[in-house]
Amino acid sequence: MKNESINQMWEHYQKINPNAPKAYVAWAFGDSKEMADELAKLMLEGTKTATASNYKLYELEKEELPYVGLVNITLDGEGIAVAVAETTSVEIVSFDEVTAEHAYLEGEGDRTLMYWREVHEDFFKKEFEGINQEFHNKIPVVCERFKIIYKK
Repeated sequence: MKNESINQMWEHYQKINPNAPKAYVAWAFGDSKEMADELAKLMLEGTKTATASNYKLYELEKEELPYVGLVNITLDGEGIAVAVAETTSVEIVSFDEVTAEHAYLEGEGDRTLMYWREVHEDFFKKEFEGINQEFHNKIPVVCERFKIIYKK
């Protein structure tokens, strides 16, 4: 059913956009069902127009970094497709150089840089523990902006 939801959303998107890429990636925000649901909701409301990820994980998993024009499907905590988004900007900066503007665009909590640093430090520390590495303020962070181009 989850894959059907993803495939259906992609087929509907392709009908209105015949020039859509042939491939896409489907993923959810965060590391829990609750976080994925909350962040997908913020995205659908238009509050969340940016995200940040751990550069080191792309490197270790030999995954392609996001790039301007990348189209993907955002999932909720159940793995159900909620929107198709297009990446509009990608910047790699150290954790301590993430801007207040980026924190605001992520749309989480009170949208301040202080809040962003607190929750993202905890999040990245967990990720680094999983790969037996230490978090520090100079870790590279992939700061990505996006826009919704299709939703249910």
